[in-house]
Amino acid sequence: MFGILEQIAQQALHLMDPEDGHRLAIKGLRFAPRPPARPDDKRLAVSAFGLAFPNPVGIAAGFDKNGEALDAALRAGCGFAEAGTVTPRPQEGNPRPRLFRLHADTAVINRMGFNNEGHDAVLARFKARAGRPGIVGINVGANKDASDRIADYVAGIRAFAPYASYFTVNVSSPNTPGLRDLQQKGVLDELLGRVLEARDAASVRRPVLLKIAPDLALGDLDDIVAVARARAIDGMIVSNTTITRPDLKSRAHVGEAGGLSGAPLFRLATKMLAETYLRVEGAFPLIGVGGISSGADAVAKVRAGATLLQVYSALVFKGLSLIGEMKSGVLAEIVREKADSVTPLIGRDAEAVSRS
Repeated sequence: MFGILEQIAQQALHLMDPEDGHRLAIKGLRFAPRPPARPDDKRLAVSAFGLAFPNPVGIAAGFDKNGEALDAALRAGCGFAEAGTVTPRPQEGNPRPRLFRLHADTAVINRMGFNNEGHDAVLARFKARAGRPGIVGINVGANKDASDRIADYVAGIRAFAPYASYFTVNVSSPNTPGLRDLQQKGVLDELLGRVLEARDAASVRRPVLLKIAPDLALGDLDDIVAVARARAIDGMIVSNTTITRPDLKSRAHVGEAGGLSGAPLFRLATKMLAETYLRVEGAFPLIGVGGISSGADAVAKVRAGATLLQVYSALVFKGLSLIGEMKSGVLAEIVREKADSVTPLIGRDAEAVSRS
């Protein structure tokens, strides 16, 4: 019965402006009396970054920018949830309209621009849930007008260290001018150095992950991975949205500026994941995100090198039932391979995907 109601709600949301519909979806997730998900099969449990995940499927940053529905996402069956991107000061982001559905492609274009309520508001929500179970990360960024963007990232680490399970350093959004310049080798080295110094000075040591773009040249990826390994970060997230427009069927909105996510991103993001996995050489785990819309997609990400998975855009079209579908797909692959966990499957196809 609940699944039918969710489908009806999904259809109603698609009649609304995309951003208004998303705001209503967050409220619905937070307040709707949804029954808790079934306990996860123990074979889905994953250990990464020093954290114990009940399953590998998480909600990506951007879905719940202000940390309003983290516990609701966990109750819905997610193994973890990530809030953000959050900047020190509240930020309105880019002018509306800035979010566009591409129905024929099950894709989304956004140019939100780090719209969020700022550290104080989001931190209050993290403080309010202190002591509750569940892994909740925070994705930190810089205000658009910051004179020292690295200082904004450091401020995020200092503010959330006592409350977040892990940090994601977001230098890969295409919607803040100049942000992706922070992926350049010298600047990235300084950024990670200052971020890790702040993390190590905090009372509680939290894992720090780096989120990268799918549009990198392989030479730039070489530099990024070299810096990440030299700085001994805890992991990477591959990848953010793309500024390319690969093989789109839709006619409306395809010319809109912003990052493309959803099904058309899958191949590009998965290839970048495999390339990153091969360069990391087991130094730290990876989270695979970008274009996952089925259990088979989830399995493909794992086999390309992902220890954990994140999803966002496909939820716009398939709803929260996708979380269970992804877990079922991964579990079925574990059974098919006669494994006792996801670990033996990670990176099995990385070489082949990198050559595709």
